[in-house]
Amino acid sequence: MDLRSFLTTFGLVFLAELGDKTQLATMSMAATGGQKWLVFAAAALALVLSSLIAVLVGDLLRSRIDPVLVQRAAAVLFLVLGGWMLFDTFRARPPEATPAPLAGSPAER
Repeated sequence: MDLRSFLTTFGLVFLAELGDKTQLATMSMAATGGQKWLVFAAAALALVLSSLIAVLVGDLLRSRIDPVLVQRAAAVLFLVLGGWMLFDTFRARPPEATPAPLAGSPAER
């Protein structure tokens, strides 16, 4: 086994999963359901299966497309999605406050 590849993959996936919506959803399920080991098993199995799909698709791509091209496409996709999210954050307007009812209006009665 290539220990460097193992540790690099583990580190990247572990850091990427910290605080993401999957972890927050799992935390919520454990907090409300009261069956922490069942939630852990289901979440772990889901992550294992989604990782298996990613590995199989990645291997399929490697056999059909130059790995450097796949890496560059992934880098561009990350940059585009990051830029889009950053742009969307600055473009978002704060929610408008509901105006207070006018004096003497039916809402005050």
